[in-house]
Amino acid sequence: MNILRKKDLESILQENKKKTLKPTLKTFDLVLFGLSAIVGSGVMVLSGIASAAAGPAVIFSFLLAGLACALVAMCYAEMASAIPSSGSTYTYLYVSVGEIIAYVIGWTLLGGYILTAAAVANGWSAYFVSLLSGFGLNIPKEFVTIPSEGGFGNVPAIIMTLCLMLLLLRGTSESKFVTNLLATIKIGIVILFIVVGAFYVNTSNWTSNFAPTGFGGVMAASTIVFFAFLGVDAISTSAEETINPQKTLPRGILLTLVICTTLFILVSLVLTGTVHYSELGTGNALFYSLHQIGQTKVAGIVSLGASIGLIAGVLSFMYASVRISFTIARDGLLPKKLTYVNKNQVPNIMTVIVGILTAVLTGFLPLAQLSEIANVATICAFMLVAYSTIKFRKSHPDAQRSFRVPAMPFIPIVAILLFAALLYSVTLTTWLITIIWIVVGLLIYFLYSAKHSKIK
Repeated sequence: MNILRKKDLESILQENKKKTLKPTLKTFDLVLFGLSAIVGSGVMVLSGIASAAAGPAVIFSFLLAGLACALVAMCYAEMASAIPSSGSTYTYLYVSVGEIIAYVIGWTLLGGYILTAAAVANGWSAYFVSLLSGFGLNIPKEFVTIPSEGGFGNVPAIIMTLCLMLLLLRGTSESKFVTNLLATIKIGIVILFIVVGAFYVNTSNWTSNFAPTGFGGVMAASTIVFFAFLGVDAISTSAEETINPQKTLPRGILLTLVICTTLFILVSLVLTGTVHYSELGTGNALFYSLHQIGQTKVAGIVSLGASIGLIAGVLSFMYASVRISFTIARDGLLPKKLTYVNKNQVPNIMTVIVGILTAVLTGFLPLAQLSEIANVATICAFMLVAYSTIKFRKSHPDAQRSFRVPAMPFIPIVAILLFAALLYSVTLTTWLITIIWIVVGLLIYFLYSAKHSKIK
């Protein structure tokens, strides 16, 4: 049994030509897809929690996470242009490093995507409840509270997730239209918050205690806000449904990152300038900030927009979960039934599995726990993508690429070191959960995957 066997690049390119999944996405669609995944999950959900951890110095948390992601985004752009596969990181490692490493990171990413979707759904619920309360409709607390905190579960988040599962089953064209519409609304809401909040900034909130928790707090917040950048990997999972992926994917990845980092910095400045950082440890910080400065009508609009826009983030990561599992199963490393598609060319069995798992997790686990576990999975993936870029450049120097990482191998190495630093503040509990998930994946690999791999 050769657990380090590699997949041939030419076989991947030939497999993609079969077009099992229908290509419909263009650069504009990919940017909106990325914004859907990135903006909501970070800015609207975790910006307040990160600000409470680092104070106004949270801007450096965003800058550090953004710098690391900018470097790895270049690696993604090169790999995506050379290997346009829906497997993303999993496929890149399968070609450059070997099967067992690719499988483990694919399995880890699958769990990370599902957890990310669950975390965004959890954050969406906070805005949705705030919106309803503005109309005098109050959902009983036990129906929006997880069991460990005395409730029955986050019922609104569960229902919303299951509805999105049904939408995904209808196909890429339908979900693309919804995603683009929701992303547009969400960006508009973020810009509205920045413009309105800028007039109420009190600079003393920045200067009186800029870094109250010091370097440790900035690093801890960096790990939190890194969650905001998870959509970088999610974009590359859409390769097989992208028109002209060799050129479209690099553009989509890099444009998304530039736009998102700019928005993140502006939001963090306004957020910590309008309200003292100690008051921001909530999942609906934008609404809270506007409410505190007396902009209740705008706060209501933000809640409405966030309630609508955050749905796109859940949709994006559920989509990415299905696509990466589809690719792993197509390689024989998961049961073949997971590759079966319905009349809309959607892997229906895996879509249902992902929908149910996401609903269960968002309904019964806390937001902070969900996001930290998802972060560890993606940080590990990003480090390996940077490494695989170096390996692939050496092993396939003549492969067609529409984008090349400059200053090779300096940039990938710096990216690896920055991501290693982001793991500094991860809790022991999160590491244990991550390790257990990997062990489960390895058991599946040695009991099933290694025997059924299409590469002998």
